[in-house]
Amino acid sequence: MIPQWQTGIVKRIEQATHNTRSYWIELPETPAFDFKPGQFVTLDLPIHEQRNKRWRSYSIASMPDGGNIIELLIVYVEGGAASNYIFNNVVVGSEFTLRGPQGNFVLPEAIEKTLYLICTGTGIAPFHSMLQYINYHNIPHNQIHLIFGCRNRKDLLYDEPMRELEKMMPEFTYHPTLSREDWEGYKGYVHAIYEDLAQNHGPAMFMLCGWRAMIDEARERIVAMGYDKKDIHLELYG
Repeated sequence: MIPQWQTGIVKRIEQATHNTRSYWIELPETPAFDFKPGQFVTLDLPIHEQRNKRWRSYSIASMPDGGNIIELLIVYVEGGAASNYIFNNVVVGSEFTLRGPQGNFVLPEAIEKTLYLICTGTGIAPFHSMLQYINYHNIPHNQIHLIFGCRNRKDLLYDEPMRELEKMMPEFTYHPTLSREDWEGYKGYVHAIYEDLAQNHGPAMFMLCGWRAMIDEARERIVAMGYDKKDIHLELYG
């Protein structure tokens, strides 16, 4: 059943990086907004006459907490109608028309296999929700690896929270990698990292989130390593 459209009110905005903002949206018509970590909402924005060309979907970056305020992580895209509208027109107190939650990009009922969370850019949003949820509810889990690719250090999203989670969560490791800047961490793209970590071909689940080029290449590489397509779950952006 597709959720009904409702009004969301922007309660808070924070600059997350030089080109990305977090928007906290209250849903007054839904006192307890119930969703699964990894799901998304769809915004109906006044950017086109045709309704389906006004729709943009964003993963919920916050974890479900029984309340009705959700966080969306939105990147500014040069020439992008939706992000141009949001960045230039939306302020605290602005209203969105939205519906959700939707989507099947969610955690397995039991985290029994090694879990590889592989993302680029704002593709980290659903994983931020999942990891916060796992930690808060002390959900039993096998090894979890978050592999996050960005161009430069200034593009790293949720870097401090992920480093804090790494200290608190047993078996969780955070692997940020930069493709265009030298630093003390991983350099290059995400693929070499999960290939190295999963080279023993132990039971694993791969969750991919980000732009199509990364996801397409990752799927090919993971299958080439001997994993089944059923071990791969994805959320495509753009």
